[in-house]
Amino acid sequence: MEWVTALRQAVNYMEAHLLEDVNAADIAEEVHISPFYLQKGFKLMTGYSIGEYMRCRRLYLAALDVLTGREKIIEIAYRYGYDTPESFTKAFTRFHGVSPVQVRKNASAICTFLPLKIIVTIQGGKEMDYVVEKKSSFQVIGLGREFLFDSSYEDLPKYWDEFKAEYGDVMCRRRKPQGAFEQAICDYNIGEYGICIDDPKENQEGKFRYMIAGAYYAGGDVLEGMSVYTFPDMDWAKFRCYGKMPMALQDVNTMIFREWLPGNPDYEMAMGANIEWYEAGDVNAVDYRSEIWIPVRRKV
Repeated sequence: MEWVTALRQAVNYMEAHLLEDVNAADIAEEVHISPFYLQKGFKLMTGYSIGEYMRCRRLYLAALDVLTGREKIIEIAYRYGYDTPESFTKAFTRFHGVSPVQVRKNASAICTFLPLKIIVTIQGGKEMDYVVEKKSSFQVIGLGREFLFDSSYEDLPKYWDEFKAEYGDVMCRRRKPQGAFEQAICDYNIGEYGICIDDPKENQEGKFRYMIAGAYYAGGDVLEGMSVYTFPDMDWAKFRCYGKMPMALQDVNTMIFREWLPGNPDYEMAMGANIEWYEAGDVNAVDYRSEIWIPVRRKV
């Protein structure tokens, strides 16, 4: 499905099911896109995660119901998915700046949050530097953890900070590895890749798998705490990034979803995964090089 059309249909589906217990996986299935790419693209295009958008819409509609004065607060709280009037009042006050009782006295205090309209405007700018190439099946090995879609933008950098604090000196060859685990980090060059994987077979609601990884060679030891993932034969769109991290990589990531995918007549995403490749060197250098790899297939 064409990318912008899929996002618009996702918004329409959310609007039609605001009072139901739906999540990113349900929406992604409806619009035939992986939950990972739907969440990532939606956030980059709108500034909201899917969970944030639905919460904001519900709290706005709840305020309109509060204004009518026909129902008890507890009834409205249950309708919009809150277990207790206290939890509803807390979320309501955080969003609108006033409590439900205060809204009934001052309608102008409501924070308006209307349905999103997905509009793409492609403006002139620097041309994206990328190639599409076929890559045979390959394996990666590394440390993995599951992350919630809604909090991943904050949690992933913390995960990298933990890894660098523990293994940064080994990874950068500033000290010799101590023990088999650190030796494996050096041997496999773990830290060369940051990999997001949304595998439907392993997916838990609202989560995806992330690996800090390196290239795995057949027959190599897989130590406890490490795992191997196999990518099949497929085409990859590889986007080159130049400049300080993480800004340079984030800028290109945003351009992929706001400009390349909406305007590309030939390719669409092939699976729920992407790879970030990091060159060895100073990540704060103005000429630092990194890449974003997106698995793609030709549109039928």
